[in-house]
Amino acid sequence: MGFILDGLDTEAYDRNYSDRELVIRIVGYFRPHARQMVLVALMLVLNSAAGTGGPILISKAIDMVAANPAFNIMLLMAGGVLLMGAAAWVFNYVRQTYSARVIGDVVLKLREDVFEATVGHDLSFYDEHPSGKIVSRITSDTQDFCTVVTLVMDLLSQVLLVVILAAWLCTINLWLTLLLLGMSPLAAVIALSFRRIARKVTQQAKRVRAKINAQIQESISGIVVAKSFRQERSIYATFDANNRQAYRMGLQRGLTLVTIFPIMGLASGIGVAALVYAGGLATRSGAVSPGNWYLFMQAVGFFWWPLMNISSFWSQFQDGLSAAERVFALIDAEPKVIQMASEPVERLEGRIEFCDLIFAYTDQETVLPNFALEIHPRETVALVGHTGAGKSSIARLIARFYEFQEGRLLVDGRDIRRLDLGQYRQHIGVVPQEPFLFSGSVGDNVRYGHPEATDEQVRRAAMRISSGDWLAGLPDGLDTDVGERGASLSMGQRQLVALARVILKDPAIFILDEATASVDPFTEMQIQEGLETLMRDRTAIVIAHRLSTVKHADRIIVMDHGRIIEEGTHDGLMAQGGHYAELYNTYFRHQSLEYIEGFGR
Repeated sequence: MGFILDGLDTEAYDRNYSDRELVIRIVGYFRPHARQMVLVALMLVLNSAAGTGGPILISKAIDMVAANPAFNIMLLMAGGVLLMGAAAWVFNYVRQTYSARVIGDVVLKLREDVFEATVGHDLSFYDEHPSGKIVSRITSDTQDFCTVVTLVMDLLSQVLLVVILAAWLCTINLWLTLLLLGMSPLAAVIALSFRRIARKVTQQAKRVRAKINAQIQESISGIVVAKSFRQERSIYATFDANNRQAYRMGLQRGLTLVTIFPIMGLASGIGVAALVYAGGLATRSGAVSPGNWYLFMQAVGFFWWPLMNISSFWSQFQDGLSAAERVFALIDAEPKVIQMASEPVERLEGRIEFCDLIFAYTDQETVLPNFALEIHPRETVALVGHTGAGKSSIARLIARFYEFQEGRLLVDGRDIRRLDLGQYRQHIGVVPQEPFLFSGSVGDNVRYGHPEATDEQVRRAAMRISSGDWLAGLPDGLDTDVGERGASLSMGQRQLVALARVILKDPAIFILDEATASVDPFTEMQIQEGLETLMRDRTAIVIAHRLSTVKHADRIIVMDHGRIIEEGTHDGLMAQGGHYAELYNTYFRHQSLEYIEGFGR
């Protein structure tokens, strides 16, 4: 089976739970619905009683008809059987109705918990784990969790059925009933022997499904790139390989789960044969009458089927437990960004201090070694340097997206790890390198950071960028639909929407990772006007890719491999003729010429 499981490693946050731990935790989700569950249990008892009452009534009817085959007796018995069937249907309907409601409520709560835990994880969690696999746990595995509850309900029903039938069989013949019950542990041993392999194959089946979800999501998200390089066949080939692996894994799981029924059938056949032989001997000796022996063997047929279901329960139960285990593992994943306190943050001046800070994304490479920097309130600081210099890491640490390993990061003299994270981020405005827009209108996306804002406040925020001229390029102004991920807008328009969103939020600290995508000079001028509005009277940290932003910064920090090698104003650094001057002459100066030529065209 090794080739089937290739590429299905567990996630770093996965953990193993015992069946007892999982069951206790599952029961915790049902505790608020105790009353409904009591009603369901009552309906189970009544349904089981009605279900077994039918065969008992039929056996009594046979004896009565054999003694007195009167029409009224046959009619009465037929009516009794019909009444039992109708009662069983009503009890089962009530049970199913309340069970569906309780299960729906539990799955709703479970999805809320797992989604809340997921969005609460820091960005490093999403760096390590594909979003498609996370989505699979939130959607598919929580739905599969329902099977646990359904199986438990069925188990209770089958147990009650077996108990009632066992009691009835004792009234027919105690010795034969004890013989039958003595064979029952064999069924349990057979079923439990499948438990370990059933859990393993169901876990692997869910992992391969998550793998497919991740690959589909990645393929659709990157379809533009795939088509640009004509790689449609390549991504289909990858999907086909994953899909075939899922087929093989599903087949393996299906065969494992269904194998138990033929084995149980064989065991039940041997048991019935033993009972036929023992009953025949008892009848021959006169201990049991032929009629009772016949009735007993008829009852055994009703007894074995629920007993087989009970015995096979643990193998099927592993499917639901595997789903629950994956969901609980996602909920219990330990965050890396941990706040030591939750001190209120009412306002910020914007003073930021890095004190001998050490930061690394992984254990292999330190991004910021003993980093020290002080940013004054309402100062605009531009971070420049080659790729991998650590510029974006500084911005992400200020936003508290990642956890640093050593040192301190102070905001207004307070350790950032002691601040209420939700309140602190209310004072942070971030425009990432590629602004993300959610489905909806432009106005909805501008309002995203300040949901309580009125339409007038949204309009005023948009008008503060180039006096609102950029809105004229939108078909319906602020009501323009942005499409999925902002696909209906150009990159420049997305940047303008992101800037308006931060202007409306009015943060004390502004972080900008300027987009490297080319925009036309007119749009760039609008963006620059928006930046000037945003940077006014607030602390601004700019990861600079554009000359205009760098030249107007109060201070330029030149970085190389996580260290500050130069700092100062544009004119001062140019006069030094160092690394910044070289960077300017090879990159920024060329960019400036392209900017001028763009206006000339």
